[in-house]
Amino acid sequence: MKLFKNTYGYFDKTHNEYVITNPKTPRPWINVLGNGDYGMTISQTGSGYSWRTHAQLNRLTRWEQDIIKDEWGKYVYVRDANTKRVWSVGWKPVCAKPDRYECRHGIGYTIITSLNEGIETELLTFVPIDEPMEVWNLTLRNTTRKARKLSLFTYLEWGLGASPDWHREFHKCFIETSYDNRLAALFATKRLWEVPTENGHWNTGWPYIAFHASSIKPASFDADKESFLGMYRDQQMPRSVLEGRLQKHTGNGLDPVASLHINVALQPGEEKTVSFVLGAASSLEEAKMLVKKYRKTGAVRGALERVKQGWTERLGTVRVDTPDEAMNLMLNVWLKYQAISGRIWGRTAYYQTGGAYGFRDQLQDSQIFLPIAPERTQQQILIHAKHQFKDGTVYHWWHPLTEIGHHPDVSDNLLWLPFVVHSYLQETDDAAILDSQVPFVDEATPASLYQHCCRAIDRALERFSENGLPLIGSGDWNDGLSAVGLKMKGESVWLGHFLHKILHDFSECTSARGDQDRTVRYKERAGQLREVLNSRAWDGEWFWRATKDSGEKIGSKENREGRLFLNAQTWAVISGVADRERSERVMDVVEQKLEFKAGPVLLYPAYKATDEKIGYLTRYAPGSRENGGVYTHAATWSVISAAMLGRGEAAYRIFSKLNPVNRSGKADEYMAEPYVTPGNIDGPESPFYGRGGWTWYTGSAAWLFKVGLEWILGVRPTKKGLLLSPCIPKKWKGFKVHRVFRGAEYEIEVKNPTRVNTGIIRVTIDGSETERFTPDDSVLLPVFQAGSRHVVSITMGSK
Repeated sequence: MKLFKNTYGYFDKTHNEYVITNPKTPRPWINVLGNGDYGMTISQTGSGYSWRTHAQLNRLTRWEQDIIKDEWGKYVYVRDANTKRVWSVGWKPVCAKPDRYECRHGIGYTIITSLNEGIETELLTFVPIDEPMEVWNLTLRNTTRKARKLSLFTYLEWGLGASPDWHREFHKCFIETSYDNRLAALFATKRLWEVPTENGHWNTGWPYIAFHASSIKPASFDADKESFLGMYRDQQMPRSVLEGRLQKHTGNGLDPVASLHINVALQPGEEKTVSFVLGAASSLEEAKMLVKKYRKTGAVRGALERVKQGWTERLGTVRVDTPDEAMNLMLNVWLKYQAISGRIWGRTAYYQTGGAYGFRDQLQDSQIFLPIAPERTQQQILIHAKHQFKDGTVYHWWHPLTEIGHHPDVSDNLLWLPFVVHSYLQETDDAAILDSQVPFVDEATPASLYQHCCRAIDRALERFSENGLPLIGSGDWNDGLSAVGLKMKGESVWLGHFLHKILHDFSECTSARGDQDRTVRYKERAGQLREVLNSRAWDGEWFWRATKDSGEKIGSKENREGRLFLNAQTWAVISGVADRERSERVMDVVEQKLEFKAGPVLLYPAYKATDEKIGYLTRYAPGSRENGGVYTHAATWSVISAAMLGRGEAAYRIFSKLNPVNRSGKADEYMAEPYVTPGNIDGPESPFYGRGGWTWYTGSAAWLFKVGLEWILGVRPTKKGLLLSPCIPKKWKGFKVHRVFRGAEYEIEVKNPTRVNTGIIRVTIDGSETERFTPDDSVLLPVFQAGSRHVVSITMGSK
């Protein structure tokens, strides 16, 4: 079924694919494939890069960030032996005009099909679930009435270490390539790795073996860029491809690449398949084993099926059926896929190449696993707890492989640990996690996770101003407020809201553990903080955002630029700091003054003059990213605050504006992929109003999934059971949700026959009517035995 078709492609609902029919998309539209260790990106042109564990510190193939040219990648050229004509199986790098072209970005794979010179090629790429490598499965079919002789030439440039590889003449001195004639495979090693180690700076070897091989024995090979391209030539038409032969150069002193030459003969109508592998093994023995294994067609087919089966299982624990196909596509498939494959496993994409773990970032992202595989959220929690210091502070980010991190005075990072732990407990009621013993960065003696959480909260409670507000330090959630509190005098109102919620929520844990002194203290501090926020931080119509070290307010009616900030309003509602009347007022302000065609902007009006006392936020162009753009991560929280106030129309409207599917109708304005969320959309003060960017590598995917499922559809986990509190638009007749909760399957159907939907009026469980209403007229479904299945029917209407 084709949905939301535009100039460049459409959603294939049947196969969970986005199909691109024109390679000249406004920006590269990519897929991020991986297994949590090895990964690759691939664009609709066939470009992209590969890595193992860390896309910046351990890049396998070279790639430079240029999303206009998109000319770095791993390519396969095709040469006709008779006509001497050359094209590539992806549109790049030759850029020949195909008779037909299609790129299908699927869940865990990408397929690029093209028809050139009567030869149809289908290139399938994927990463096996548990091996450090990728597979390119290339099928060629002769659609003509003549026999054809073709030559295939693969091409990639070895990186083997840190990226970007800006000092190539230096680093190529350490790379050695070789060809194993018996295995018919190219190998590459590097005697230097740029990561700091106990041996000193630049004094350790790259601990992997890179390999590239094919299922058919090559006619020739090459590992020298100069002999492959030709001096002063480029990738579009390499000399070796034009000549139809490779020079068989390997060894030291080359500008190292990998190229294999395969000859293929096709009779009319005949079809043949060649598979290629590329990877980074931990030993030569492992590399050879993988090369041998994937020469067999059955191994390729089996590995692909395991990839697909894994994603079927991950996507199957939550399924929704609403009147909005755009919402269905994102909640059922693409948000989960983006958050897991792009944000948690890959931690990299095209707009930002990364690899580090952000303390607050991947913790929040891990919430995507709660209804899928909560043990993965638990794993992420424990990983992050190990990157906390004994004083309660944490790394802002750290690098796997080296464990080197950044430890600034950013004020909110540490609090995301108790926040996500609380979310985990609501999903699982697994209090045993709090007894998990975890060391600190600077203290080998472990402490319980409960103590880790308490140290984070207690440290935050120590960092308050004389006015009774939290200090912002070198930034809170908004990293762009990077200079507001460098002298540890500036204050954060948003952090006050956030801390208030954590004090309230985590006191449930302290009380359950019998830690009564801490429970009383947390509740008292929450009450004091709420009072101060409402008395000092209220600006007459909204909450101001912060103060500089000097005491000057930010996000206040006193300001000419940056008068109003989104987070200080939405979190006033989410945290319970604002009472009902004030909550309604701030959400009115959000809808009237901050919400535009692509959703609510982070602040308004944008800063047009830089302010070194605020930070780099003011250095962005007006209307872009955090400076007056729609910063989608923060914008998702406005859906929660609207739903908490029962504003079903507003919650759904904002969700729909943020949903990238709905931006695809104006693809040339929006530019970004329509199947994943962007980090930002340009706001009304930008000359590119409505342009999306920073896709894939954004925390908005997990949050948009969460707010859609839990706050619009209203299916929320609690310790006592599954809470149902829909907040839907009146036009909906109803919806269905399949949800696995603590091992039991819940088949939920919500009916809205009168289109009034002021509340739930009837509930049946397995055909029997029940009265399981909460004080706010929500419904609390019981926790059923794992493995059981239950049918729930909800009717909405006027009471």
